[in-house]
Amino acid sequence: MNRKIMMLMFSLYLLLAGCSSNEKDDSASKVQDEKAESKMDASISGNKVQEEVAEKEVMTDERKIIHQAQLELKVKNLEKAQIKIENKVAEYGGYVVESNVYREDEELVEGTITVRVPEAHFQDFLADSEGESSEVVGRNVTGQDVTEQYVDLKARLKSKRAVEERLLAFMKDAEKTEDLLKISSDLAVVQEEIEQLTGQMKYLENQTSYSTVTITLSQDRIVVPGIDNKELNTWERTKKQLATSANLLLKAGSGIIVFIIGNLPILIILGGAGAVVHWVIKRRGKR
Repeated sequence: MNRKIMMLMFSLYLLLAGCSSNEKDDSASKVQDEKAESKMDASISGNKVQEEVAEKEVMTDERKIIHQAQLELKVKNLEKAQIKIENKVAEYGGYVVESNVYREDEELVEGTITVRVPEAHFQDFLADSEGESSEVVGRNVTGQDVTEQYVDLKARLKSKRAVEERLLAFMKDAEKTEDLLKISSDLAVVQEEIEQLTGQMKYLENQTSYSTVTITLSQDRIVVPGIDNKELNTWERTKKQLATSANLLLKAGSGIIVFIIGNLPILIILGGAGAVVHWVIKRRGKR
């Protein structure tokens, strides 16, 4: 009897020990999964901290300044001045953005040239352009310092690339499908942000590497009046004047004839009365 009781207790002990072992294994596995997930989330959530640290560490050796200039020049010969300015642009390694010439009236020709020249030759190009003018009517130069903005973009890009590398490493080690999907989604967002930051940095680099200059050229022109051939055609003018004189004579003769014939009765009466008066006066004179 005692032996049976001992065997029963021993079996119960083995059963309890087996259950306890299984619970420990499940608990350990769960803890391990939670640690892995926590590690991945901590890496992703630490993105902002990495950005702040990287931003403080990143420094730039030279300032990033966007230069722009507007010149208003008077020139003696617009075409020659325009050609010389465009040649200078090519000589300095720049390029012409826009060039046009137009007339406002017969006495004024104007032109506008917009160019981009390397930042290193910005001041030299302004001096050369002003040297082609007879008068500098206006000059406006501006500079926008974007150094801080560029440094911020550079720091954020460095941080995003670090996050990208970590996500790629997590993706290699991921075993569960749900973890792989989550990492892929986070990686796509980070890579899109990297493309945006890279584009913004390239834009600032281009704007600071090349300066934009807009030049307005004006040329006063003296217009010599042309010879009017109509005014110098003597024969035509003579015929015209002769015809005018003949018309005046014809009009005068026609007027006289019309006056005489139209007033003939009155003229006859006046003529008869005048003859009678003349006869009376003559007869009295004889007496």
